[in-house]
Amino acid sequence: MKKINNQQMRKGLLLMVTLIGGMVYTGKAQEKLTLQQALSTALQNNYDIKLVNNDVLIAKNNVNAGNAGILPRLDASFSEGGSRQNTTRTQSNGNEQTLTGVRNTNMSYGVALGWTIFDGLQMFTNYERLKELQKSGEVNAKATILSTISAVVNAYYTVMKEQQLVVARDSALDVSQLRLRIANNKLSIGRGSKLDVLTATVDYNTDTSAYLQELNLLKTAKTSLNQVMARDLNLDFKVDTSIVIDAKLDYTALSGQMEQLNPELQNAFISKKIAELNLKQVKGQRYPVVAVNSGYEFQRSSSPTGFNTQQRANGLTYGLTASLNIFNGFLQRQNERNAKIQINSAELSLDKTRQDISAQLISAYQNYLTSLELLNVEQRNVELAKQSLDITLEKYRLGSIAPLELREAQRNSIDAVSRYVEAQYQAKLTEISLKEISGTLNIQ
Repeated sequence: MKKINNQQMRKGLLLMVTLIGGMVYTGKAQEKLTLQQALSTALQNNYDIKLVNNDVLIAKNNVNAGNAGILPRLDASFSEGGSRQNTTRTQSNGNEQTLTGVRNTNMSYGVALGWTIFDGLQMFTNYERLKELQKSGEVNAKATILSTISAVVNAYYTVMKEQQLVVARDSALDVSQLRLRIANNKLSIGRGSKLDVLTATVDYNTDTSAYLQELNLLKTAKTSLNQVMARDLNLDFKVDTSIVIDAKLDYTALSGQMEQLNPELQNAFISKKIAELNLKQVKGQRYPVVAVNSGYEFQRSSSPTGFNTQQRANGLTYGLTASLNIFNGFLQRQNERNAKIQINSAELSLDKTRQDISAQLISAYQNYLTSLELLNVEQRNVELAKQSLDITLEKYRLGSIAPLELREAQRNSIDAVSRYVEAQYQAKLTEISLKEISGTLNIQ
């Protein structure tokens, strides 16, 4: 009987040595990753941020007077050509003349200037529209950055949660190992039973399995964080061990910040502004379009069969053009009506966006308050469960309680720790969500 117990103990100790040895080896290769470092890495490497920044650069490049049609256009032209023909001519007196291989040439080059000086102010409206499109690109970039920051913070605290749960499972494993050792010792001196040893072994194996599963969850969470940071997925690291929660967020202040800083709301405002500019641009089509043009041109041609065998000309050209749409099948009125409908749709979209985001803020704030209350409750539960486990473990040492009572106290302790860690995690997530909705989430 004693030989079997010792064999079981050696297997348990071998497993513990293997696990602890693996943790020590991994720990040597691990870097300490702070939240600031994770955020900085993600903001530098994240593919979505790089892509949206390129869109912002394009929108910024598009904001110029030339793209809006305000500046004149200067074009240079050059052309050269000719022909080789066989010609037969009959004169009025009846004489006939045949020319073979007659070569005609012509060449021209010059510059032409065209400038629309009035188009119902459409060009200036278009310039304002390009500015609004740039603002929209910048808002989209901000939204992508906020989303990335949120994803990094979520992933970071997920790793922290799993890291704490691994420690909790390791502590539970220590208690189970101690219980198994006590059960073996009691059996060896004739005060215990084989059933106690078997039960303790099963519980020890159960806790080992839970510990290994928690380790796997921790590795998966680290992979997810590496992915968000857009770096090597196999890099190992450890994170901070404490979660700092801002417990002083105020709904009124958050609501005011949301109106000013939320990217979705800002985009809805910009869309309404663009719709108004579109109507202004359509109305501009009612006015005449006035343009001036000028240029300098040189021409040279030769034709041996003509009255003049060679001709040259050069000089300045200029002119003024004006056009006015008088009737286009009522399309002008139709386009203006559609533009007004688009403004109404943009206003409705703005109101809907504001309502949706306000609902998100209210729900997130209620979850935030509830999470803070649960956090206080679970913190007290952890302290009580720890005291209960210490007392129960001491009684078990003395043999005054059954193993089932120790196991129950052990379960209560690990459950309390798990709930407390989860409450910390959820409180932090609701804090992040509130700051993201209000547009105040940053890397500080």
